[in-house]
Amino acid sequence: MNEQQTMAMRETLTVQSRQVFPPDTNHHGTLFGGKLMAYIDETAAIAATKLARGPVVTASTDSVDFIKPIRVGDVVDIEAMVSWTGRSSMEIFIKITSEDLLTRTKSIAALSFLTFVALDENGKPTRIPAVIPETDEEKWLNETAIKRAEHRKVRKKESEDLARYFTKGK
Repeated sequence: MNEQQTMAMRETLTVQSRQVFPPDTNHHGTLFGGKLMAYIDETAAIAATKLARGPVVTASTDSVDFIKPIRVGDVVDIEAMVSWTGRSSMEIFIKITSEDLLTRTKSIAALSFLTFVALDENGKPTRIPAVIPETDEEKWLNETAIKRAEHRKVRKKESEDLARYFTKGK
């Protein structure tokens, strides 16, 4: 049997920066949550593709926690990294930092976890390398991922049950 390939977590690190303009904001003058979620999904997909070196799809947005409003003029840095891998699925950790360029004030604005699945040429799940954590932060993310994965399984089952409930008799 072939030994599973590995990749350092840092090799999947992807960072994108965006500046917030008035059309990106809601009536409160803060970045639309949906706009930030699109940035998160895009950046996570790039990190996932760095690991899989092939097609990937978003399996779930596990969490997006908005911590601090992001205002017009702020620059948003979206950092994504594969934090854990299964056979074909992977958890992506995303840290969103906002910076007021005039005051140089930086703060964590949001944190997120997504799950992606790698696909083969036929659109079927395919095996991916395992990620290897090196820093203390990476080790913590990797070690705590099992608990998050268990929570995802429970939540997915609940969603499937809910979907069956809403499609009864249709």
